[in-house]
Amino acid sequence: MNRTRAAMPASDSRRVLLVTHPSRPDAAAVAAEFAVLLANAGVVSAVPSDQVDMLRGAPVIDIGAFGGGSHGDHTALQAAGIELVVVLGGDGTILWGAEMARAAGVPLLGLNLGHVGFLAEAEQEGLTEVATAVAARAYRVEERLAIDVEVHDRSGARTFASWALNEASIEKDSGTRMIDILVSIDEHPLSRWGTDGLVLATPTGSTAYAWSAGGPVVWPDVEALLVVPNAAHALFTRPLVIAPSSTIRVELIDRRAQRAHVWCDGRRHAALAAGATVTVRRSTAPVLLARLRSPAFVARLVGKFDLPVQGWRHTERDRGQQS
Repeated sequence: MNRTRAAMPASDSRRVLLVTHPSRPDAAAVAAEFAVLLANAGVVSAVPSDQVDMLRGAPVIDIGAFGGGSHGDHTALQAAGIELVVVLGGDGTILWGAEMARAAGVPLLGLNLGHVGFLAEAEQEGLTEVATAVAARAYRVEERLAIDVEVHDRSGARTFASWALNEASIEKDSGTRMIDILVSIDEHPLSRWGTDGLVLATPTGSTAYAWSAGGPVVWPDVEALLVVPNAAHALFTRPLVIAPSSTIRVELIDRRAQRAHVWCDGRRHAALAAGATVTVRRSTAPVLLARLRSPAFVARLVGKFDLPVQGWRHTERDRGQQS
């Protein structure tokens, strides 16, 4: 659910983590400028260890100094007292930043440097505005539903466990014509499909891969899970919106030639052999998104995807009447 939390109270040493795309010099330049703005407001910027060289000369510190791996795991963020993760990039980079923010239990704020940037809260042109808001803690925090993903082999042994903010997608490997799967909801078999794949999404992910596969757009404050078959061969192949309390189980039917993968947000994956099962359920740990403003979701949908609200029948006379 899209619940709101209060921002963290003030502290003597305020730090935020800046995350950028590691191979984009333009993103590093924006991050350096943002770090200067924060420093002028008395907020310290930390960066992952493998991005320190990208921002050399900028007023930043290495999160690795507080422990953890090169990307700055949750123990380093917690030890450093990080209050916010700010991601400067597109949706892919934001999903990377979400891994760190969720593990540390801190909010994530996205500043779009990509194309669509549906998860982002602001655009590059609003850099100063964002820095001012971060310094003043002038943002609210929303909880976004995430999912837990587990894979078990044919013997029942767990071979993979992860999570996703957008979706878990089951995809056939190259060389496999299609995969044969049985989908069950709450231990009740639903349907068996020969398909290219299956997308199991959250409301946040309904505007990502699930939408491309023909699924519905679900408002982020609607608590639900989505089941969207991808090019399925069967009589019943409609996308489904199910209860957030439900457990989805997908079995890769035991045929020798079947090979597939499950991907979590397109970032973490595991191979699936015949007889494997993928189980998806709501996670107890949501992702926290920092919001600077409260525009209607429909306005974000229209703006980000440039939807033709006027329609092809719109005339010059109509435009004059609306001006």
